[in-house]
Amino acid sequence: MSFAIPYALIALVTVPVLVGIYVWQLRRRRRQAVAFSSVALIRAALPRQRMWRRHVPIALVLAALAALGTASARPQVRAEVPVSSSAVILAVDVSGSMCATDVSPNRLAAAQDAVRSFIDQQDDRTRIGLVVFSGFAQVAVAPTTDKDQLNRAVDGLTTGRGTTIGAAILKSIDAIAEINPEVAPADTSASGQVPGVPGGLPGQPGTPGNPATPAPRATETAPEIVVLLTDGANTRGVTPEEAADQAAARGVRVYPIGFGTTQPTQMVCTREQLGGGLFDGPGQGMSGIGPGGRNFLVVDEDALRTVADTTGGEYFSASDADQLQGVLEDLPKHVVTQEQSVDVSFAFAALAALLLLGGLWLGGRWRSTPG
Repeated sequence: MSFAIPYALIALVTVPVLVGIYVWQLRRRRRQAVAFSSVALIRAALPRQRMWRRHVPIALVLAALAALGTASARPQVRAEVPVSSSAVILAVDVSGSMCATDVSPNRLAAAQDAVRSFIDQQDDRTRIGLVVFSGFAQVAVAPTTDKDQLNRAVDGLTTGRGTTIGAAILKSIDAIAEINPEVAPADTSASGQVPGVPGGLPGQPGTPGNPATPAPRATETAPEIVVLLTDGANTRGVTPEEAADQAAARGVRVYPIGFGTTQPTQMVCTREQLGGGLFDGPGQGMSGIGPGGRNFLVVDEDALRTVADTTGGEYFSASDADQLQGVLEDLPKHVVTQEQSVDVSFAFAALAALLLLGGLWLGGRWRSTPG
């Protein structure tokens, strides 16, 4: 057991002080008692009474004061707490590759169906936030229990160019920081990110060739989690590994989901998914082949596994709509509870009230009832 306000335990000193005063008063009364020639005669004249009874009410009142003093120090214990008592941040990839039709009808449509199902299955206490990312990341819906608002946002997802997985993790951290004061916002300066400048500035930490120093992992795990759904590899900005260091330093766990096959076919977005236009085929700049021959249309599993290992989460893979649906349905089994500090001061305060009432009741009852 630990205490949020340990110096408040000083109040417990009053208990032994009161015990000392009580004992002193008993001895003082004995010295002041009238001397009788026959103690046996006096005992025979008085009603029979167990001597220990008169001490019990006082003991209960003193125990109540001790419990109340302990409660004032805000005692905390480590316990398994349901994740539903906190929040889940869904970070969803909306890059152009999500229009690939290797998952029918395309990756984005399948992801939208799975995410809507996940939202609807959560209980009314679970707050869910939505972060979307392509060339940049943004909080589409702050953590809320309003499922209608979340589903409307999921229905309105549109695609963009680029995949900023690292920025999505940082933006998810910021969303958590808004509802949990014990989680600090992401440090974009440490990652080389500059608002409005994708990829940061050359020579800054977090850019290629200038890796940021990994931050130490937090000793306390935040109750909020991040579920990251992506179908590709990071194309710009802070790397997923660097962002994972920041998440780990804040105790935020990330559960990445790699979605799609290793053989993406043509990309066909609906008019709604493009925000009004119609795109058929890979198109200019959408081949997905980056420097070194890396195919950004295929999940970078190594990076996502590193993110999961660094933050204490778990990596999942889904190559089709059914697998993605199953991963999201099974996810609560993996994160249903977590160990964290729970304030139990209320229990001590309640115990103090019961002890006090018990002492007063016994005192009144035994005073009026001999024996």
